[in-house]
Amino acid sequence: MSKYTDFHSLHDEDSLLFLPNAWDVLSAMIIEQAGFRAIGTTSYGVANANGYNDGENISFDALLESCQKIVQAVSIPVTVDIEAGFGLDEDTVVSHVLKVADVGAVGINIEDSYKKSSGLKNVEEHAILLKALRKNLDDHGFKDFFINARIDTYLQQKGLQETIDRASRYVQSGANGVFIPGLSDKEEIRRVTHEIDAPLNVMSLPNLTSIDELNAIGVKRLSMGNAFSDAVIGFIEQTSTAVLQDNSTKHLYLDHTIKTHFKD
Repeated sequence: MSKYTDFHSLHDEDSLLFLPNAWDVLSAMIIEQAGFRAIGTTSYGVANANGYNDGENISFDALLESCQKIVQAVSIPVTVDIEAGFGLDEDTVVSHVLKVADVGAVGINIEDSYKKSSGLKNVEEHAILLKALRKNLDDHGFKDFFINARIDTYLQQKGLQETIDRASRYVQSGANGVFIPGLSDKEEIRRVTHEIDAPLNVMSLPNLTSIDELNAIGVKRLSMGNAFSDAVIGFIEQTSTAVLQDNSTKHLYLDHTIKTHFKD
């Protein structure tokens, strides 16, 4: 079974795909070693690791290089957060997605909000882009490449019905799944899973953490988003401050410090 078909099959199992988000080679290797079956990148974490704020401030070439290193460092499937595609026109976005496929990623998240201005893209405009992505991927030998259409309605205070309408249109245009960050109400999640003929991906939030609960209402993928990288950054910040304030390195050897040893 190829990585592509393996990744697709992970969305069809009884238990949802629990997807951690890596931001560099080391985080990806640790995630794989822990036993996770696939990895997503986090645009937020990748940008931060390279000294940039999220929102397509890092260059596409730098993003691609980082993702290529992650893909090459692990044996499990990797899907890439490509934000809105790092381009203002269809040809550029298509070119970027093909480059992501070329480095060995099995899929992407691509969102329907603007990066350099506010608001959501016109639904038909984004549907046309998704259709072009699907066609070009298929024509270049990537027919099993997974397009996860991220819908930013909940991040921009839009309603449930618009979310469902966009999700339906994007699936019709070639998306393999839909990702709705900010969606957390259990009944609204249940409605989306019933009305959309594609796997639903939600993002972990303080009130959305239980795999069992999400399984029960039909969610097929849970992403950690930037929560994982935030937790690591928070640990570094707290430990650095404690070491400096106490003038001691004892905080580096507390019980909660995890020591990771990679096998040869």
